[in-house]
Amino acid sequence: MTDCDVKNIPADSVRICQNCKNSFVIEPEDFQFYEKMKVPPPTFCPACRMIRRFVCWNYRKLFRRQESVEGKEIFSWFHKDAPVKVYDRDYWWSDKWDPLQYARGYDFSRPFFEQIRELMLQIPWPGTSALNIQNSPYVNNCSGVKDSYLCFSGLGIENSAYVVFFTEVKDSFDLFESRHSELCYDSYMVDEAYRVFFSVNCEESADIWFSRNLQGCSNCFACVNLRNKKYHIFNKPYTKEAYSEFIKGFNSGSYKSLKEMKQKAHEFWLKFPMRFTLAINVVNSTGEHIERTKNVHQGYSVHESENVKYSQFIENMTDSYDVTRRGTPASLCYESAVVGLGAERILFSTFCFNGCNDLEYCMYCPGSSNLFGCVGLNKKQYCILNKQYSKEDYFVLREKIIKHMNEMPFVDKKGRVYKYGEFFPVEFSPFAYNETLAQDFFPLTKEQAEEKGYLWREPDRKEFGTTIDSGDLPDNIKDVSDDILKEIIKCEICKRAYRIIEMEFAFLKRIGLPLPRLCYNCRFQERFKFVNPPRFWRRKCQCAGEGDDKGIYKNTASHPSHAANEHCPNEFETSYAPNRPEIVYCEQCYQEEVL
Repeated sequence: MTDCDVKNIPADSVRICQNCKNSFVIEPEDFQFYEKMKVPPPTFCPACRMIRRFVCWNYRKLFRRQESVEGKEIFSWFHKDAPVKVYDRDYWWSDKWDPLQYARGYDFSRPFFEQIRELMLQIPWPGTSALNIQNSPYVNNCSGVKDSYLCFSGLGIENSAYVVFFTEVKDSFDLFESRHSELCYDSYMVDEAYRVFFSVNCEESADIWFSRNLQGCSNCFACVNLRNKKYHIFNKPYTKEAYSEFIKGFNSGSYKSLKEMKQKAHEFWLKFPMRFTLAINVVNSTGEHIERTKNVHQGYSVHESENVKYSQFIENMTDSYDVTRRGTPASLCYESAVVGLGAERILFSTFCFNGCNDLEYCMYCPGSSNLFGCVGLNKKQYCILNKQYSKEDYFVLREKIIKHMNEMPFVDKKGRVYKYGEFFPVEFSPFAYNETLAQDFFPLTKEQAEEKGYLWREPDRKEFGTTIDSGDLPDNIKDVSDDILKEIIKCEICKRAYRIIEMEFAFLKRIGLPLPRLCYNCRFQERFKFVNPPRFWRRKCQCAGEGDDKGIYKNTASHPSHAANEHCPNEFETSYAPNRPEIVYCEQCYQEEVL
């Protein structure tokens, strides 16, 4: 998040984050939101609040561990060393156990957070968080999945593998953030897309190769910043016939040919300016990758939402602050992670969905209402620490607990104070820092993580003997037989084993693409290099008049915001860090250069 400038700001609006010790500003509209939600202002800055939520969410990893009923081995989002009980997903959702049996009365001699943590560690959790799953045992954080493998965090996917963050995707592989797409491969941010390969940020486009920042395009190869174009190669127009001849001549099935072209395309991308933010059809909104939003501020990957602030990876959410993941729909949520699907008034909670409402400090309580400090309750109401109360007694005790939380706060190992209004302490998370979204966006070493009070867990990898090195694979997919499905391949980067699965092989044969030389995780990390973090820097437009201030790009049009021989005066907040290699233009300068 942006380091705030505290000049000319009322003193009562400036706070010092009790975690990072930096100052941050609480805006007038923020105070209005907190008053409406009947919560105190935060004592952590927006960035520290965000990372605190990230640490509670393992969004793309599965581990082998034993479930707690029969002791059989399952794949779970909890590491085997995580100190929680785990049930097989189907068993957890059945009526074979009762979460109310873990109920306990509230103890006013101890901090609330100590009591909710004990409950969290004693009550069983589902081995994976997945609903409406068909023939897809190795998925998590998702719903509506059919015949898919290692897909995470999304709604609606079929015949796909290795896809993270999705909405209605079909017959696609190795994607990060994709919505309503089909037959796409190895790309990031492809929405309403068909047959898009090795590309970044392509919207409403089809038959695209090695391209970046396209909208409404088709039949484009290694292009940048095009709008509603057809038959372009490296941004140059071709006839339909000439383009078809070029595509026929490109040996897409060759790994060597593909690798060389990918490098050329990436070098070509850097010769063009990037828009300071990705924002499509937005009104009074700021952030990165925001689409069809109104009054959204410092949002990150936010779609179809209104009156939202400091939130990430949400869709169809209204009147909410500090939410990481979900919506579709949800409203009046605050300081929560993975809440939605009909949720309303969810505070300081995680994994609450399926029409739940009025929950505070709850964990995995689908379809429930009016709960405080509960874990694992399904379609329950008026409970505190999983104990059932009458409606009248519930509200009386709730007020007493809030008062007690302020009078006897929890203090963590780093001296951070948690009263009513703070999200769960990071040390409560059953996930290690390096198992969560936090590590991907804000990587730390083990020493750095532990110094900040985060849990670190060394990967417990089961090693497999390999039968072939990736460098010894046939160069061209046409030379690969079904025998490849029997091979155990050594990854080119991490040297660990991986396999080619049947539907992946069928896809590569169908499209004409070579076998990957990297394992699933290393392929993910290669794509993730193009993902800007949910953090914003104050920067100036790099348009220097006739071109960019690096002398790389030459402008194609005049820019009304400044004279031809003057540097653009515009400043902005952007997720492009100052040390990134991309040329970054303001909105006005970028739009003049879009073809």
